[in-house]
Amino acid sequence: MRRLRTLPYSIALLFAAGLLLYSCGPGKGHYTVDTLVANYAYETELETGVPSAQRETIDYDAENDLDSQSEEDIREEQKEEREEAEELKDNPKVEGSVEPAVEVKQGPRYHDRIKVRNIGRLVEVFNDSNYRQLAYAKALGIEPIKNLSRAYNTRRPLLRITSTADYTVDPLTHSLPYLVPEASRLLTAIGRNFKDSLRRRGADGYRVRVTSLLRTPYSVKRLRRVNINSTDSSTHQFGTTFDLSYRRFHCLDTTRTINEEDLKNLLAEVLYDLREQGRCLVKYERKTGCFHVTVTR
Repeated sequence: MRRLRTLPYSIALLFAAGLLLYSCGPGKGHYTVDTLVANYAYETELETGVPSAQRETIDYDAENDLDSQSEEDIREEQKEEREEAEELKDNPKVEGSVEPAVEVKQGPRYHDRIKVRNIGRLVEVFNDSNYRQLAYAKALGIEPIKNLSRAYNTRRPLLRITSTADYTVDPLTHSLPYLVPEASRLLTAIGRNFKDSLRRRGADGYRVRVTSLLRTPYSVKRLRRVNINSTDSSTHQFGTTFDLSYRRFHCLDTTRTINEEDLKNLLAEVLYDLREQGRCLVKYERKTGCFHVTVTR
């Protein structure tokens, strides 16, 4: 009788263990927890400038030594921070920073032209507010990663994003290479549609460039020093949003180059069609030279 009485408890225990294994295992798709945690730990080290193993001790020492720090030392630190911020502003390779205008040499001698559809002024066509994008980001995305426990246990599965035949991921300095599955599928659709549209116009050899992906409060804080478009309520924190450069494209064949303004407008066509299908919201960012895209389904 005792064995029969404990049998339901054993079955329930096995069922709970199975659910736990599923949630942490194959059910996460390509989600690699260890890599995300390692990237997050590295990111917090960039913020503090101290290896994580030493952070607790050094924070304690800094707190106790605060009163003994002279005003001259404080002014020197503030000066260094200002110089660092100015240096970042002048570096066009920093993710999310203001990119310099690209000089495009017009004419068939330098760039082939392709026919593109006029969809209007891009700054007016793609003007979906952060408020609207944030609503979709909160519904479809993860909780912002504010600590290691959030990195280990995200509300939604995340997929690691790397360069493919459809798009190129730039070196990321202020974000982590992850998106929720819906955003990953949208990014792939944009890349493929761009290639197909280019091919139908008798051209090929270009890929779109992804310049920013998942951000955390740490990276948003650092990015705000160099990017005025970055906000505390950034939709990048939910894994639903990515940036696509419209000033730089990955050229696979340097023997034939396409006019960069045409490439920009072609990418705008692709985004416009997907937006009309209800798959995304788009913001045209003039300062950072990118399309800010959030998935909606």
